[in-house]
Amino acid sequence: MGNCIICGTPVDGEICESHEEDAVFEFRGTSPSQLTPGRYYRGTVDGYADFGVFIDIGDHVTGLLHRSELDRRLESLDWEPGDEVFVQVLDVRDNGNVDLGWSIRQREREFRGHLIETADDEYRPEDLEDEEDDTTAETSDESDAESPSAGELQAAANETETAAAEPAGAVSSSGSVATETAAASTPTTDDAAEADSEAEAEEAPALKRTTVDAIENQVGSIVRLEGEITGVRQTSGPTVFELRDETATVECAAFKEAGVRAYPAVELEDIVALEGEVERHNGDLQIETESLDILDGEARETVVDRLESALEQEARPEDVAPLADHDAVAAVEDGIADAATAIRRAVMEARPVVVRHGATADGYVAGAAIERAVLPLIREKHTREDAEYHYFERRPLDGRVYDMDAATNDVTSMLEARDRHGEQLPLVVLVDAGSTVESVDGYDLLSLYDAEALVIDDSRADDEVADAVSVAVAPSLAGADVADVTSTALATNVAAHVNDDVRDDLEHLPAVSYWEDTPEAYLDLAREAGYDETGVSERREAVALEAYYQSYKDKRELIIDLLFGDGEDSDRPRNGDLAAHVSEQFRDKLETELETARENLTVEDVDGVTVSVLDTDAFTHRYNFPTTILLLDALHRSEREQADTHVTLGVGDDELHIRATEDVNVRDLGDAIAEAVPDGGVSVVGGADGHVEFLPGERDAVRDAALEALGETLA
Repeated sequence: MGNCIICGTPVDGEICESHEEDAVFEFRGTSPSQLTPGRYYRGTVDGYADFGVFIDIGDHVTGLLHRSELDRRLESLDWEPGDEVFVQVLDVRDNGNVDLGWSIRQREREFRGHLIETADDEYRPEDLEDEEDDTTAETSDESDAESPSAGELQAAANETETAAAEPAGAVSSSGSVATETAAASTPTTDDAAEADSEAEAEEAPALKRTTVDAIENQVGSIVRLEGEITGVRQTSGPTVFELRDETATVECAAFKEAGVRAYPAVELEDIVALEGEVERHNGDLQIETESLDILDGEARETVVDRLESALEQEARPEDVAPLADHDAVAAVEDGIADAATAIRRAVMEARPVVVRHGATADGYVAGAAIERAVLPLIREKHTREDAEYHYFERRPLDGRVYDMDAATNDVTSMLEARDRHGEQLPLVVLVDAGSTVESVDGYDLLSLYDAEALVIDDSRADDEVADAVSVAVAPSLAGADVADVTSTALATNVAAHVNDDVRDDLEHLPAVSYWEDTPEAYLDLAREAGYDETGVSERREAVALEAYYQSYKDKRELIIDLLFGDGEDSDRPRNGDLAAHVSEQFRDKLETELETARENLTVEDVDGVTVSVLDTDAFTHRYNFPTTILLLDALHRSEREQADTHVTLGVGDDELHIRATEDVNVRDLGDAIAEAVPDGGVSVVGGADGHVEFLPGERDAVRDAALEALGETLA
């Protein structure tokens, strides 16, 4: 029984429950489970990620301060690796992950007390230091009493050496057996040490190389690895190198002194030989590095050839087996194989995979398909428990163009990750976006940094894009009809070849992406997977609604629950229940907007073509759900039954969107409008399937020119 260090209340320990948050704790335990949620701890910055900051709490535990817990933007933090900071432990999860919270107190004097928390108790600093001093003194006394002195050890060694060297029968003046010759031949201590060292070197065989996938059962053993350095980051303690061989990737800690770079000559992409002890650090396998040598010449080429051979053999699918018969997919089978190979190689080379997709139902489902395939491979290839957050990211786009704004954002992020965390440059995967010429400038910016990009898109693509990216999975470039294909249908086929183990998980996704005219083959796949047409429709509508909210975020867990999770044996909702609940909101909100839109449509007959015109700025809630695109799609589906050829035209202050029963090339339409309104600043965004932009002052002239051009085109 003691007294609270703040209020003096009698307590078991050093602080009462009501004042725990008023004290700062220094953690000297060895396991996350020994932390106390709710308390504030002193820590040091380990490193940054896009989603937060890793903080070392003591010497053995690292926690994550998620960006959502900050009281400012992550980018505005001025913390550097090794800086002392103060954080609150919010939760310690069953898997050992530690969730941290922000502390407005960032100096020790701002707390009312300071305590040290060990594995089993808490102490006042002075009490623990006194106890440690007593223990050290006792240990020292016992050691002095039981152990011979250095002089005694040296005398015993000399006596042994002399006895071994003296020939029998010779007697010295002291009565011991000796000769001058024998004495002269006795080796010195340095000579003996050198001889012993040489003998040990001769006796100890060189370590045989092992592979990363084989170290799981070698904890505590010294191993030798050969491979490529794929990451370097400096922590407040050791330097952490990430090494990739032909089987997997592992982190290797090398210590010179706290916060000082070990092996400064070793950089990204170096081929090295490393020896060290296999350990577990916070549950992850890690090598405690004892030696690290850069390989060159023949030794380097041997490792490079081994890595490349293994990559090529493992990365490329043996054959392409589409999920279902589909002409548009069959037309790009080679592209599917190439895209799957590029993604698999990125994972094996420890390069981050960044998926950029449109903030639509098709975009989110397509991006989720790639995510579903890649995450298990990352977990398999990396020993870090949080690897999936470092090596995969989905970033929704505002539209379907990978413009300079998006590319600049990606380049900034990847350069920061390289400089701060020693990460390699990513593979950028464009899904349901990026297949038209407007995206070329963005790809060119990536290429200047040697960052690879590939695109998977159902739009009518431009030839220039095929030259700007490493792989383009776009059926239109192969001359196929794209009227009955979605980006999800393409992306799920790529994902199934990235990771065949998740093929069954993906089979219902193509059907989810179609708003109408779903190919029967995809409906059959969904039924076989346990999803009827109602279930498919509810998931599509639910994803469409959630894609609108916080459209710049990936919403990974929510999308997983909607598309894959079933909630069994967990506290998470069944995906059917969740989808039904969200889709009901989708229908209510959409129907309300449709009623308003129908009441304000202007219907015109243009050379026999029925055109429904909606002023999208005057008669829609521009900043509420649904988006203009989604509303026009639904409006066109409901209105087109009125005539054989029907067009729905959405005209805003500076944008014009078109939906038609017949094929309309928006790029050609834009050219006709620009010719009729030369001062209208007319341009087309998104290619043949895009929309027209113009100056607000020429709105009426652009509307009239569009109607005239449509009449001539469709009459």
